[in-house]
Amino acid sequence: MPRIVFGTDGWRARIAEEYTFDAVRICSQAVAEWVRDAGGADRGVVIGYDRRFASEHFAAAAAEVVTANGVRAHLSSTAAPTQSFSWATMRRKAKAGIVITASHNPWYDNGFKVKTETGSAAPPAMLKELEAIIHPLEESGRRIERMDLDDAKGKGLIETFDPAPDYLARVSELFDLEAFRHAGYTIVCEPIYGSAAGYFPRLLGGGRTKIVELHAERNPFFGGVNPEPIPPNINEFLARIPAEKAHVGLAVDGDADRAGLADETGRFITTLTTYALLMWYLVEVRKLRAPVVKTVNITSMVDVLGKKYGVPVHEVPVGFKYVGAKMQETGAMMGGEESGGFGFAMHMPERDGIVADLFFLDLMLKMRKSPSELVTELMDLAGPSAYLRRDVHFDREGYPQQKERIMSELRDAAPKDLAGKAVERAVVLDTNDGAKFFREDGSWLLVRLSGTEPLVRVYAETKSDRDLAPLLDAGERLIGAK
Repeated sequence: MPRIVFGTDGWRARIAEEYTFDAVRICSQAVAEWVRDAGGADRGVVIGYDRRFASEHFAAAAAEVVTANGVRAHLSSTAAPTQSFSWATMRRKAKAGIVITASHNPWYDNGFKVKTETGSAAPPAMLKELEAIIHPLEESGRRIERMDLDDAKGKGLIETFDPAPDYLARVSELFDLEAFRHAGYTIVCEPIYGSAAGYFPRLLGGGRTKIVELHAERNPFFGGVNPEPIPPNINEFLARIPAEKAHVGLAVDGDADRAGLADETGRFITTLTTYALLMWYLVEVRKLRAPVVKTVNITSMVDVLGKKYGVPVHEVPVGFKYVGAKMQETGAMMGGEESGGFGFAMHMPERDGIVADLFFLDLMLKMRKSPSELVTELMDLAGPSAYLRRDVHFDREGYPQQKERIMSELRDAAPKDLAGKAVERAVVLDTNDGAKFFREDGSWLLVRLSGTEPLVRVYAETKSDRDLAPLLDAGERLIGAK
């Protein structure tokens, strides 16, 4: 069995076990060959990294391999948000991008993301081409050629750069930053020790608005939590909002491509509600009417808003490699997924947690309402909606067998009711990694097997909070976890 397999967003694995320098070199060799065969050697590859353990060294190893293949490398001089490397890939007209990051995964993992020349996540077809190079290399044990970085610089094959200036300049084109700086808000920002540290103060500071940034130092352990901006990982952040008498809380994940929001009381705004709020912002404030793209685990409020505003809604499997491709295919103005990843056509067809948070801040400013008032108005318009997700963890070694068993049982599952309400229809996901069950009252349950971690995610959207736990319990029973 191949050890390197690209999941919903790149390849991720445990450092020093599957994720080794040799494995990163194999992945880099595949990208270099793909770029060279596509005639893009002179355009080169952008190589970036996050703040995880040894990420800068894995990035250097990737650059050694890329340049040994005669392909130019644009190597970052610092850790930075993943989307800044997507933007750099576009700005520098590179043929592809490599980002060393495991996003929101546990601290002991690292990963390898691939970007296209448009800055988007590599689509499934490109990833299959890369795996067709990777797997024979894994089996053969062939030694991957490397070039010393100083030699590569001497030959003009490598250039180091800081992605921040270009990225910050791009973000400033999307917003009236001076209006944010002088709005007089107090904003608590949470980068969770990750790549976005310092970015919100640079964008929003310097005026009447007060920025309280938490956990800005580098900590590859992420304080002992997964760097995903959802409770309980961000409980300290949520508590600080009312303590600081803040107007809003803005959070991002470890590599900053996913967004997290909290209202002025410190109440977490779910990722599904966030998607609907951002869509509402685009149609109501920016007056846009282009299509939107959502993954199978996003809120039904998107469909309600689509009908109300005459906006087509396209549904795709989980993973931004599907969202980004569909955005470009349909000319969509926005794409998003349950994990808090939202992309915007006016920016780039890739997730950007910083920009998503700032769009919400702009919604507050333009509508002159607090976050809780905006959520209430959205629920009156397109809800009600209550949402929760449970992650059921499995042993890493036994997960492949458990995954096969669970998927077989989901294909055969035909429950007549779930938690006391009739099931109208059940759908096996196109990606064959889960199933979704729709109840008669419009609520739904989704069971999905992760492609990047040994866990099964159980999602539910209902009309009220009290219906969530029974429906999630039913989902856990479907996979034999209760």
